[in-house]
Amino acid sequence: MDVEHFDLVIVGTGSGNTIPGPEFDALRIAIVEDNLFGGTCLNVGCIPTKMFVHPAELADAPRHARPLGVTTELHGVDWAGIRDRIFTRIDAIEAAGRSYREGPANPNVTVFAGHGRFTGPRTLAVHLHDGGTTVISGARFVLAAGSRTVVPPVEGLDAVPFHTSDTVMRIDRLPASVAILGGGYIAAEFAHIFASYGSQVTQIVRGPALLRHHDADISKVFTKEVSGRYTVLLETVLEKAAQGGPGVELQLKGPNGTSSVAAELLLVATGRRPNSDTLDVGNAGVDVDSEGRVVVDAFQRTTAEGIFALGDLCSDYQLKHVANHEARVVRHNLLHPDAMMEADHRYVPAAVFSEPQIASVGLTEEEARAQGVAYAVKRQDYADIAAGWAREDKGHFLKVLADPATGLLLGAHVIGPEAATVIQPLIQAMSFGQAAHDVARGQYWIHPALSELVENALLGLPEPGPEG
Repeated sequence: MDVEHFDLVIVGTGSGNTIPGPEFDALRIAIVEDNLFGGTCLNVGCIPTKMFVHPAELADAPRHARPLGVTTELHGVDWAGIRDRIFTRIDAIEAAGRSYREGPANPNVTVFAGHGRFTGPRTLAVHLHDGGTTVISGARFVLAAGSRTVVPPVEGLDAVPFHTSDTVMRIDRLPASVAILGGGYIAAEFAHIFASYGSQVTQIVRGPALLRHHDADISKVFTKEVSGRYTVLLETVLEKAAQGGPGVELQLKGPNGTSSVAAELLLVATGRRPNSDTLDVGNAGVDVDSEGRVVVDAFQRTTAEGIFALGDLCSDYQLKHVANHEARVVRHNLLHPDAMMEADHRYVPAAVFSEPQIASVGLTEEEARAQGVAYAVKRQDYADIAAGWAREDKGHFLKVLADPATGLLLGAHVIGPEAATVIQPLIQAMSFGQAAHDVARGQYWIHPALSELVENALLGLPEPGPEG
């Protein structure tokens, strides 16, 4: 079979699709995509989920209004209308992205719609969606093929209808009851969405708390709060699934023995895994770690000459903003091989768009103790600032950790209203090496805004010095 050669081959069209630009016009480029243009974030991840989250916040508003003296009611949720509004826009963006790359504006780019597998060093066999196989090679490769949902081995699960985050947002109608398997951020966000829309939600969690990778105090407060909104079954294992009742019947084993749950819809939200195995990257000399992530160095280079990787395929952080940063690094390094830049993963923030909302960056207290890092800590409650009074907020807080000798921030963790926005000044302070008290005292803070939570937390840290 003839081999078609390219100067650059990009596998995956999430953040990888941002690499080709005018600077690459002299190169012959191949783009290989086995699924939808735009990757996980655009099609089945952060963008559509947050477009479901905002209506969920509106639907959940009556619960927050009552303590403030306002009585409102939710009269209904038009699931199909919400879904169609979202995916009419998403699908148009996906189609436009594909059309742009395939069109006359990119004469140096060839798009291969199909599944690629390495057959040797920098050589890829692409099994095309329209039939047949073509073999391509490249002087350089960028692997940006992302991740896929994980479905655990549960007896009977393959014989019952269930959804993952890839499919659940396109269902025809709002289910009366939903069982969600998983205790991470994907499960948390969908539990919030369905509970707010009026579904009866049961969340099945193997561990003793939800969101266990977050700060322990955050996890504890979140677990307690959402357990008051819907059923949360901790330290519970799904042993068997079968069709029955309104849709599925689940046999569980928990702290009190065996039990069962019936639900109209089962959502399996137990994480995602890198797609390295589906590419046969070993045939190209690309190493992977024990979790299946492609191994990269500080410049996003793999262990194979001329092959870079970015995003979920190689990153510990399954986050779009990380993939975008890594794509910018790879783009620079392709253009400037003699003056390459390193990826900066020092202070990677993350958020959970649930209710309550959560955001974090840097070390947790547990991580600081485990690593022997000295730290000072301040917990600032929303209830102690005017914007918190306005909301009658109870139990939510910001926690900041700082080096007691220098005042430089080590971590920040927020649970409460607009957490993902509230945390941004702290991310900036960490990224630019700004000490806590300098940030607090060196600028105005709008009163009475939620940002005063940050100001007061920073002022509450001890002055830096030898004694901490």
